[in-house]
Amino acid sequence: MTMKKIFAPFTLLLISTLSVSAQKSITGFKNTDKQLKIEADFDAQLNAKRVGENIKLLSSVPHHVGSVGGKFVASEIAKVFKDNGWDTKIETYQLMFPTPITRVLEMSGVTNFKAVLKEPSFKEDATSGQPDQLPTYNCWSADGDVTANLVFVNYGLPEDYETLAKYGIDVKGKIVIAKYGRSWRGIKPKVAQEHGAIGCLIYSDPADDGYSAGDIYPIGAFKNDQTVQRGSIMDMVIYPGDPTTPNIASTANAPRVNHNDAENLLKIPVLPISYGDAMPLLKDMAGPVAPKDWAGALPITYHIGPSKSKVHLKLAFDWKLRPGLNVIATIKGSEYPDQWIIRGNHHDAWVNGANDPISGIAAELEEAIAIGGLLKQGWKPKRTLIYCAWDAEEPGLMGSTEWVEDHALELQAKAVAYINSDGNGRGFLGVQGSHGLSNFVTDISKSVIDPQAGVSVFERQKANSATNASTSKSKKEIFEATTYPLGAMGSGSDYSSFIQHIGVPSLNIGYGGEDAGGEYHSIYDSYDHYARFKDAEFKYGVTLAKTSGRAVLRLSEADVLPFDFTALHKTIKGYITELVSNVDALREKAQVENDLIKNNAYTIAADPTTKLATPTLLTEVPFVDFSSLLNALATLEKSAQKLEQLKARADANKLAAINAKIYSAEQSLLLPAGLPRRPWYKHSLYAPGFYTGYGVKTVPGVREAIEQQNWPETQQQITAVANAINKFSSYLDAL
Repeated sequence: MTMKKIFAPFTLLLISTLSVSAQKSITGFKNTDKQLKIEADFDAQLNAKRVGENIKLLSSVPHHVGSVGGKFVASEIAKVFKDNGWDTKIETYQLMFPTPITRVLEMSGVTNFKAVLKEPSFKEDATSGQPDQLPTYNCWSADGDVTANLVFVNYGLPEDYETLAKYGIDVKGKIVIAKYGRSWRGIKPKVAQEHGAIGCLIYSDPADDGYSAGDIYPIGAFKNDQTVQRGSIMDMVIYPGDPTTPNIASTANAPRVNHNDAENLLKIPVLPISYGDAMPLLKDMAGPVAPKDWAGALPITYHIGPSKSKVHLKLAFDWKLRPGLNVIATIKGSEYPDQWIIRGNHHDAWVNGANDPISGIAAELEEAIAIGGLLKQGWKPKRTLIYCAWDAEEPGLMGSTEWVEDHALELQAKAVAYINSDGNGRGFLGVQGSHGLSNFVTDISKSVIDPQAGVSVFERQKANSATNASTSKSKKEIFEATTYPLGAMGSGSDYSSFIQHIGVPSLNIGYGGEDAGGEYHSIYDSYDHYARFKDAEFKYGVTLAKTSGRAVLRLSEADVLPFDFTALHKTIKGYITELVSNVDALREKAQVENDLIKNNAYTIAADPTTKLATPTLLTEVPFVDFSSLLNALATLEKSAQKLEQLKARADANKLAAINAKIYSAEQSLLLPAGLPRRPWYKHSLYAPGFYTGYGVKTVPGVREAIEQQNWPETQQQITAVANAINKFSSYLDAL
């Protein structure tokens, strides 16, 4: 969310020569002038100063799930909605949310050390020493009291354990220490547990987020030696939401499974630590010198281990139910009250959360205020608007997931789309979502002006992508593109249950890339940090409000809902081409590596005295039959084109009939049985990866079967996805 991107000087020169032409048409509208007037009136009421004031107010206290501050934040958000003409209520769910009772990390033997496990307060950060702040911990760690030698596992990914195996190092019965980065944090203990580790530590190396990246806080934005990233390690790729109520809402009387039996919770103790606390542990390591690409920026030689000394990790949690407060605000549609446009951002934070999530909720509130202003001018939305402020996103998307599970049937009947945001900062537009909305997003991106560059956010994003492209060919392709490069949805925010569980078309919108820093999930995610390093004049809060506000208003007012499935067909075609190439690449890799093994051409260790284990021959890749998927793709192309032709010549009555059904089309892409080993995820095209967490896997059932070289499952999933695409095409044909 906070990856740093450099906006090169030549890019500024380039985009300064680009002009933004007036928008002559908007997809789905007959009367463009009327809609542009609504949007101009909306924009005129947005106020950057008020965005900053709301960020300061709502991040003034810690507000994790069930806290006094959480209740305060929810009530303040509800007040803004009510004061601006929204019908507002708070829907409460009873959510499991464990907090720490005991946290001990120490080393004894050659090195004797006890970890600090506390972030210091600074005079430069007014909220950094408040008494109600959660301590540093990983939510959903198991209780545990373990003592063992330590092993360094790099980023803790499956391929890192393959490297360990080459060194003959087994983590069974050991505690592992992994670096934050390269994947979602919960993957690291998950893979460690699968390999027999009895505990896991996670730290941020200064090479990734510390003094190597930039000046440390409070001088600069990056992690000091005691900053810690809190966060959930729930195995959300199995299912998100309250772990004790899978597939049902966590109401007061809901039946629950014991948390020890929850399928998406790990069984080993896990603790995040600072690089200051990690330093003595890593310095104690013996064993082989780590491969060069494993080394971080600490002033030591990185060894894999095991450690010379023993590590003692003791953790205990309270495992309590706490109230989750979802704020739900509604304006009923004047013409189509049973067609819902839903907008959401979470309000809970690990600590004060100025960036994550308050910068996003402040933009959403600004939209709600501006829409309230339109109401006062006599405007009414055609379709019902529902604005949501979710609780308990941070522990595992709980507030939104429980609400979706509670209202699933009604949402599948009425929800036109869900529009999400989260943290927001200075930089470039980023949007992921349903690819039937690609052209819709393109239109919006060309109509919003970047506050720094003075060109459309479409052009600025394009210029930045071209700057970072590695070849002249890719630069040229980027500049020739006329559509916004809509990304696919993985997980990590509140859209997940809407699109991946019940098939509601969704978008996730935010700005960033010039707002890097190390405050994420620490006590330093504060107003003071945000106002200095993220969006000093709060202009990108207004820009986000303009972007997502246009999405809401255009979906609300459209004469023809702006779904174009020819764009979806093009996207799926790219995914399938990629899958075919992946199989071919695996086949070639197996042949090349087997030749190397047969000729004793092994990888050389970082330490020449270390003898690597002899690798085994790779299994050959069989023929994979993609014909059913390719045939389904051809059918979809015809169906999507036919629908566009029908919309072009349809009268008002026919268009109304199409509108009433077209938004439900995406539900046809759901797999009845869900994905293998995680049936909660039902979308055939988008899911978080089993070993990537937040990162998306497109056509996940097929892609992951290929990656695991499970060839029977690959063929089975090809058939399942082909059936889903054929069902989708049939739905379009019936409109």
